[in-house]
Amino acid sequence: MSANSADNAVAVSAVAVVTGAAQGIGRRVAEVLAARGYAMVLADLREPTETLAALRGQGAAAFALAGDVASEPYAAELADRALAEYGRIDVLVNNAGVSLLRPAEETTAQQWRRVLDVNLTGPFLLSRALGAAMLAAGSGSIVNIASIAGLHGIADRAAYNASKHGLIGLTRTLAAEWGGRGVRVNAVCPGWVKTEMDAADQASGGYTDADITDRVPMGRFAAPDDIAAAVAFLADPAASGFVNGVALPVDGGWTADASWTSLRLRKR
Repeated sequence: MSANSADNAVAVSAVAVVTGAAQGIGRRVAEVLAARGYAMVLADLREPTETLAALRGQGAAAFALAGDVASEPYAAELADRALAEYGRIDVLVNNAGVSLLRPAEETTAQQWRRVLDVNLTGPFLLSRALGAAMLAAGSGSIVNIASIAGLHGIADRAAYNASKHGLIGLTRTLAAEWGGRGVRVNAVCPGWVKTEMDAADQASGGYTDADITDRVPMGRFAAPDDIAAAVAFLADPAASGFVNGVALPVDGGWTADASWTSLRLRKR
């Protein structure tokens, strides 16, 4: 960032960058963080017009930059723009992701690479580019949106599961490398969330609502608000200042419960 860029930066107390901000979890995370006083940088493959309008309607400082998170030049541009606009980066939420429901033997190399590029390489590139500003400042929080599919194997999701397992591994490694330099790195591991991605996956015939609600001890899907609350907790150094390297399930007890379905349902 040039001296002129720093001089022209808008004075703000904290800045958060959220990827995949056009819809679903990313949009709700952006809204919740903006309500907590963060100036916002919104990233998505398409222009997050509705999210940007919602944040500005809340009175939040916000701008958006569309692009592919798996692109190294885009990661660098996003960091440069955030610093030029606000002069600092305090929080990065790596939320952008793609799903693929396909048996392993039918998954093409191209499909595999695209899922890994978006879900794992993208968070690495963005953490490296934006984390540099946090490391220079000696403080910051990176929150990766992983999945319970990063904690367990789920059939017909080889690429997705591998990407989320890898994202948890990246989280722990960066936490080990950067925690002593003031930058905390954690992951949130949602269960099934009612979003546009879920609707598309269900439309493919992969599962039904009952498949999920019967499996979750709390008997419901997660809502974007559930995930956003966990992200806000991990972003806030006053609330989670000694939390580093955690993969936090937000799954209604899915990963805790080894019961069979009939036993689980009898307990409701």
